[in-house]
Amino acid sequence: MQTTVSKYGMGLACCPVVLMLLVVAGVRAADPPPSATPRLPRENLLVYRGADNQVLPVRTVDDWLKRRSEILRGMQTVMGPSPGPEKRCPLDVKIEEEVDAGTYVRRLVTYASEPGSRVPAYLLIPKAALQANAKQFPAVLCLHGTDNVVGHGVVVGLGGKPNRQYASELAERGYVTFAPNYPQLAKYQPDIKGLGWESGTLKAVWDNIRGLDLLETLPYVKPGKFGAIGHSLGGHNAVYTSVFDDRIQAVVSSCGLDSFPDYYGGDEKRWLPGQGWTQLRYMPRLADYRKRLNEIPFDFPELIGALAPRNVLIIAPLKDHNFQAASVDRIAAAAGQVYKLYGQPSRLQILHPDCDHDFPKELRVTAYELFDAVLK
Repeated sequence: MQTTVSKYGMGLACCPVVLMLLVVAGVRAADPPPSATPRLPRENLLVYRGADNQVLPVRTVDDWLKRRSEILRGMQTVMGPSPGPEKRCPLDVKIEEEVDAGTYVRRLVTYASEPGSRVPAYLLIPKAALQANAKQFPAVLCLHGTDNVVGHGVVVGLGGKPNRQYASELAERGYVTFAPNYPQLAKYQPDIKGLGWESGTLKAVWDNIRGLDLLETLPYVKPGKFGAIGHSLGGHNAVYTSVFDDRIQAVVSSCGLDSFPDYYGGDEKRWLPGQGWTQLRYMPRLADYRKRLNEIPFDFPELIGALAPRNVLIIAPLKDHNFQAASVDRIAAAAGQVYKLYGQPSRLQILHPDCDHDFPKELRVTAYELFDAVLK
């Protein structure tokens, strides 16, 4: 298989990560900018809004963090506000099933991510981590693609779908892996509206954040520094979660994104209520932007920029029928400005395998090598 490497980054870096001011779970964002104020350009991240809405050039990291704050406000304009303490509750972890998988143990668990909602998840633990006096092991959040039959089971090798078993492969490689089910897929059917969420996207992000909280309670897990990986739905789920939670230090997104105006060439039918990105399990408010996609108050160029200077690998196949590889290059060109501002351009990598909407073995190995460099 031929793979092209984007000019926006290649090679692995494991230098100390510069701390950023982030909107973290549990802190409610300020009100978004007035709708009458035009959004800042998605392709130029090195500008920010100063006093009196004056557009100013980003010259320092502090300037960039002001732009980043506006990006997070834009996300919450569409996704709904980030939860406050009312959503926190004891995790109350229960083991529903345990399977000996050779070099690791696979546990099906449930946990309370919020009052009234229990999330099913697979927890894969290398057997070496369960030995007396074992060292702590790195952990990776493994987020699944759209699968309405086995859901999160696909990433642990259940369901028979090839090239999706990254949770089990990482466990064999010596990682603790955690794979929660996405809301309203397979057997996990929470009442999103009844629980007070304005989007399934943010509900999933919250479930993932609480999953990281769960990992930090395990004595055999290295705390405070995790990876996240996902394909398709899992690819953008990993990006969204990582923007909100800076404990994730290495992000891999396979076939998970292109710019909103580029999605299926801007086909208006894809933006009707209940279609594509506007489904309840995603972000219903995006339907309001059907005829004005350029006005959506956040987009993937800004989200990938918001991950800087953390390590990010985006796999964008040349023949992907969901997301355009050329759009991913434009996203990387914009986000790369921020990585250069931090002096870490090599931490953003784009790979273009010559395949369709898939996650081939050699690309998964590249992802695992990134985790090895950053997390071990």
